[in-house]
Amino acid sequence: MKKTHMLSAAAAALFLSSCELIDDFIGDPVQPSSALKFTKVTAFSNGSGDEGFAEISAYDQKTKKLFVVNPNETEVSVWDISNPQSASKLSGIALPATPNSVAVRDGLLAIAVENQDKQADGSIITYDTETMVAQNTYPAGALPDMVTFSPDGKYIVAANEGEPNDDYTIDPEGSITVVDVEKNQVHTLYFSQFNGTVVGNDFRVFGPNASLSMDVEPEYVAISDDSKYAYIALQENNGMAVVDLQAMTISQLFGLGVKDFTKNGNTMDASNRDNIIGNFKNWPVLSFYQPDAITYATIAGGGYIISANEGDARDYDGYSEEERVKDLLLDPVVFPNAGELQKDENLGRLKTTTANGDIDGDGDFDRIYGYGGRSFTIWNTHGGLVYDSGDDIGRRTFEINATLFNNDEGEADGRSDDKGAEPEAVATLELEDGSVLLFVGLERTGGAMVYDISNPYAPEFVKWLVDASDVGPEGLLVIPAKESPSGENLLVLTHEVSNTISIYEIK
Repeated sequence: MKKTHMLSAAAAALFLSSCELIDDFIGDPVQPSSALKFTKVTAFSNGSGDEGFAEISAYDQKTKKLFVVNPNETEVSVWDISNPQSASKLSGIALPATPNSVAVRDGLLAIAVENQDKQADGSIITYDTETMVAQNTYPAGALPDMVTFSPDGKYIVAANEGEPNDDYTIDPEGSITVVDVEKNQVHTLYFSQFNGTVVGNDFRVFGPNASLSMDVEPEYVAISDDSKYAYIALQENNGMAVVDLQAMTISQLFGLGVKDFTKNGNTMDASNRDNIIGNFKNWPVLSFYQPDAITYATIAGGGYIISANEGDARDYDGYSEEERVKDLLLDPVVFPNAGELQKDENLGRLKTTTANGDIDGDGDFDRIYGYGGRSFTIWNTHGGLVYDSGDDIGRRTFEINATLFNNDEGEADGRSDDKGAEPEAVATLELEDGSVLLFVGLERTGGAMVYDISNPYAPEFVKWLVDASDVGPEGLLVIPAKESPSGENLLVLTHEVSNTISIYEIK
């Protein structure tokens, strides 16, 4: 298929065929690992009307219950999925304020709950999954956004985002809360030790009058298989932190660098006003990776961190870094073709940042910085880039179903000027033969891309699982066969826009 073309009747027909949900996925397998069969065994709704009834989910092997974050009803919804093909809804868990995340380990449910005043400290509340009786309430930092258990079950770790208020007059410190479950002890770790330091590698500190410890916004947690280290995504800052769980300290902080969209394999469609879907080109843009979800995986004995590079801008009433390229004053020496670049059909529509790019401080922009990598990346545990998927997600979604390309509420190409498909979530599954699958949830385009990452230096695309009735995947959950109620590997997708939960069986 051509890399650039107008949306055609054939593409529209392809979209209609996607709605028929033939074989429950779009895209023919292209690798030997396609001997795997993916079957959508069920889908159910956790609410209707406005979005926000289903975000993150967690599964309890002991009771075969699925717990779903439901912000709209200020609860965690509970489903019995002992028969995955026929899930039944149980009584939910009412909470004092908005829940943001859930995790389960050995019959214990942990819920990250923000304060009604989002800039005040939140909490982690635990429940017995069988009796549904509350066990403990632990103090956390401001806006606990993600919670998880260590693999050994000893620790509960929460990323406390510490977002500012809309006027940007209150900006609480970002932090990490670690609960020692056995000792019933709570440690909340702050970043003040790094104040005044230069982290480097495009780590960003840019909020108004903010110290580093105020500026960091912990987004997501991944923990090493030996339960010794927690890795924390700092999305807006374009960095990661490492927590030594034995020493109970933040031991390392590093930037993730930028993605150079002038390089081969790093093309993008940068405009939603060029009347072309899939207009892949190289552009003079450096983009911050800014991962949302991350996960830890051991592959062939090595430890890796895998990130979904969604990207995110600070855009508040009191401060906004967001501006389109056409509204920037570009340095005429660096960008002699600025007038052409800044046309809507070229780079003019792309959302960029005013917080970075004026290298010499003369008031114009010497570099154009964007948000997100439009990709997934495999990193080593010190932040070294092992593999980035480049423009593979964009190209494959375009080639398989152009009508869903960079989708914006049904409009193909509608998010090309923003962050593309917006890779949002990642999860891995080790199969019985030792191979490792990666699932990448696409918040805008929809569905989950499947890759074989058994060789982390050369992942192979397997399938794109997508259903037109499921919109806005926020969370991915893998249930290995040994823990699954059906005895088969399962993938659970939780969709915040359509409020649906879908379960795929992997054979």
